[in-house]
Amino acid sequence: MTSTTGAEPDPRAPSPVDLPYLARAGRGQKPAWAYQSADLSLNLISCTAGQGVGAHVNTEVDVVIVVIDGTGSIDIDGHRYPVQPGQAVIIPKGCQRATRCDGDHFSYLTCHRRRAGLMPTVPRPLERDGTDGDTRSTPATHRPDGGSSAP
Repeated sequence: MTSTTGAEPDPRAPSPVDLPYLARAGRGQKPAWAYQSADLSLNLISCTAGQGVGAHVNTEVDVVIVVIDGTGSIDIDGHRYPVQPGQAVIIPKGCQRATRCDGDHFSYLTCHRRRAGLMPTVPRPLERDGTDGDTRSTPATHRPDGGSSAP
């Protein structure tokens, strides 16, 4: 198991994680804390006024967002949902989503099955003919290296 920030947990000795403390300590950092095992991915996002995560689509896994602290909103497929601490939102794969801090701070935990890599997609602008301009047979979303991505 690996942790990208904070102390490395002992996989044989589960212990509580103080998410409100980590959110306050890492305010404005994305992620403020993260954890990955062979099966699970957790990311604590802690935003300040005006921050958030822009619109993107994840086509590989469903995601659960648990609000930890502050005031914010989650946009899912064009619908805005104001959320508060203690609430959870389940976002099915394939939905476009974004988050936004609506006050002075907003912290939330994302939870999902671990996947190969984080490569959220942003819808491509359409060409004049109504297509995305991609003539390859791969999906309309591509990694910077030219390969296709299915986050």
